[in-house]
Amino acid sequence: MKILVSGGAGFIGSAVIRHIIDNTDNLVVNVDKLTYAGNLESLNSVSNNKRYCFEQVDISNRLELNRVFKTHKPDAVMHLAAESHVDRSITGPSDFIQTNIVGTYNLLEAAREYWNTLNDMAKQAFRFHHISTDEVYGDLPHPDEQEGELPLFTETTSYAPSSPYSASKASSDHLVRAWNRTYSFPTIITNCSNNYGPYHFPEKLIPLIILNALEGKNLPIYGKGDQIRDWLYVEDHARALYKVVTEGKIGETYNIGGHNEKQNIEVVQTICSILDELMPKETKYAEQITYVADRPGHDRRYAIDSSKINEELNWTPIETFETGLFKTVKWYLANEQLCENVQSGTYQRERLGKIHLQTSDEH
Repeated sequence: MKILVSGGAGFIGSAVIRHIIDNTDNLVVNVDKLTYAGNLESLNSVSNNKRYCFEQVDISNRLELNRVFKTHKPDAVMHLAAESHVDRSITGPSDFIQTNIVGTYNLLEAAREYWNTLNDMAKQAFRFHHISTDEVYGDLPHPDEQEGELPLFTETTSYAPSSPYSASKASSDHLVRAWNRTYSFPTIITNCSNNYGPYHFPEKLIPLIILNALEGKNLPIYGKGDQIRDWLYVEDHARALYKVVTEGKIGETYNIGGHNEKQNIEVVQTICSILDELMPKETKYAEQITYVADRPGHDRRYAIDSSKINEELNWTPIETFETGLFKTVKWYLANEQLCENVQSGTYQRERLGKIHLQTSDEH
């Protein structure tokens, strides 16, 4: 089987490619624009494998996509290419609209045009797997707001995105479902919780905190730090995604979570404790924690009900939050130079997502 992976140089995409090359006999075509967050070093372990090839292509470029499909003739698509940082979407939403909505449309149409050229057997075997986020559902009641058992996101939860990022991903989900319904195009969607693990670009919480801590910088916490996320180790996610593209049912949606609801402050404190153990210094790392103004429109709680993929595809996460986070911190300690290499000269882990308010003189 030959699988086209869009966004394969990204954090989750590279984990998917490593999993496929290392654990199956399948071939992979990596299609990636190589934006600031794309990192081919994350694929060094498979880059010389004869079953892997790379195409530097923007999914907004329909002509190039047509060429890629015609040249490589994939049996399935795993669509991970996306702009994905909420704070960055607040500062500049345009790239999110272009990549996540227009790019998904282009990839759907290029894939559908190619699919229409296939014989009946190949058509029936083909899959377009769209990888999305739990953020499309908005947020859930927080323990501070509701007593008793708290609800979880299910595959039928109504969409209520809060940020330009999650709104753009919600839009792309709707496009994928429409292409399945209108054109009988064989699509599957997955919505995942927060990922963490090796090769994560350091604008995201966990790598940002690890690297700032090691450099003696402040560890910024939004608001009170009581926002709750369900954390999923990226390699567990990669296994789930491969399960879905090979065994999932056309037209279905599968939620993928790590069963690890943690407040952001808990995550940061746990990282500090691990660093105290692995890289002790005179003071505790937790002394570097600082509280900053909250993000605009910040969702307070996400939590995934992943019983559907557990029951129908026999997938469960292997890593607990504790084991996964320990592995993650150790990886960053061993790869500080790589982390330095992937950081853009224009991004030095400063805060993004502040809203510039226009004055009447600026209109």
